[in-house]
Amino acid sequence: MTLRLTIATTDYDHFRDFRLGLVRAEGITPTWLTLGHHEIFARFTFNREWDVSELSFAKFVAQVTREESDIIGLPVYASRMFRFSSVYINRTKGIKTASDLRGKRVGVPEWAHTAAVYMRGWLMHEGGVPLSEVEWIQAGTNEAGRDEKVELTLPRGVQLTRLADKTLSDMIAAGEIDAAIIARPPNSFRAGHPDVARLFPDHEAMEQRYHAQTRVYPIMHIIAVRKSVLEQAPWAARNLFNAFVESKRRSLERLLDPAVSRYPLPWLADYAARLTAQFDGDPFPFGIEANRPTLELFLRYAYEQGIARRMVKPEELFPSGMMVAVRV
Repeated sequence: MTLRLTIATTDYDHFRDFRLGLVRAEGITPTWLTLGHHEIFARFTFNREWDVSELSFAKFVAQVTREESDIIGLPVYASRMFRFSSVYINRTKGIKTASDLRGKRVGVPEWAHTAAVYMRGWLMHEGGVPLSEVEWIQAGTNEAGRDEKVELTLPRGVQLTRLADKTLSDMIAAGEIDAAIIARPPNSFRAGHPDVARLFPDHEAMEQRYHAQTRVYPIMHIIAVRKSVLEQAPWAARNLFNAFVESKRRSLERLLDPAVSRYPLPWLADYAARLTAQFDGDPFPFGIEANRPTLELFLRYAYEQGIARRMVKPEELFPSGMMVAVRV
């Protein structure tokens, strides 16, 4: 009997062949919804509207660490990105280094915003900025009214003010906040506002050094599955994982071959080849072991910041025995 599942993700090339049916998950017939990730996150978080969903890693961790959680993860990472590029400042505020953020007003779209979790953790542990010594402001990036989607237990001494009628983009341009940690550039930065800049203009070099030193490659979005699916068909987790892996393999194969790449950019295949070598043959690894430094770091940060309900190990995020090796 075929298991019919609804799957919701953004339109990623590394999911494309699975979504289009060119790769199959054995025993599974998917109905795939391709939506914007903010809509996917909200609808799955509040209503569980599909069986398998892309989900913000921070929101996933907040929910999977609840007592009697009804979701579990697959070690499939929809989106990954280093985040030193995501810290924006108002130039007039005298902020030159990370430590200058002490005592400042810093905006975030949500507290459980994955990019912000990584950078707050880095500021706390590496940048010399205790989270309690920042005035945190929560507001939508370019549209007012963005809500927090998961429950929080803020750390002792942390101050978070929610503003429903303002945007981080406008506030940083006007100097109402001193800085912001935002996954996507605010409109004021995109428009070239003279007072809005990145704190780390050399972010790529910083990110290269950070990865070399820590082996951390930040995970932004993960794949979540309703536990009721696996109660009905426990084999579905590994079969879904295998399909995602094969779909990603085909995507990277295209990327490395300029004759079939979906992206009409010069030297892209050469750049991809260099990254493949730098990342030990896989520039976008799935699974647990290849990502253990990243998983362990994020889980610690999420717990420290009042997002995870309890401190957990990476294996607790995924079905038991998920990564059992198969050899012939």
